[in-house]
Amino acid sequence: MSGTNEMTLTFSARSENEAFARVAVAAFVSQLDPTMEELNDLKTAVSEAVTNAIIHGYDGNETGKVTVEASISGGVVRIVVKDNGDGIEDLELARQPLYTSKPELERSGMGFTIMENFMDGFEVYSEPGKGTSIAMTKRIESKKALFN
Repeated sequence: MSGTNEMTLTFSARSENEAFARVAVAAFVSQLDPTMEELNDLKTAVSEAVTNAIIHGYDGNETGKVTVEASISGGVVRIVVKDNGDGIEDLELARQPLYTSKPELERSGMGFTIMENFMDGFEVYSEPGKGTSIAMTKRIESKKALFN
């Protein structure tokens, strides 16, 4: 294998699609033969990002769309989760551990912190009224990844 391998997935902002996105990314990344820990880290980060898009980006509006883009290049997985929802008013505040804009839903406020800790690279871009994009990277140290 050489070059970059890519996939894009777009689905309705429905909570049942979170598991679908997590499994699809895991299946795509499996070509690198990741460890269980690496795979679980990726799945957890994708789950958090997709859940944020559904709950915070679209606030229950199931007609919204969430897009997950994944690419593999040289043993590095890049995942981008995007929505065209509400966006984030105060990104610095939203990135604080334990902060949640939906306390009534008993959200932990740890989504961004979890993504940041489970991945090697983590960036958030957001514009109020236009949506949010979360970009994450993780190096997979598998034997197969060394040959990409």
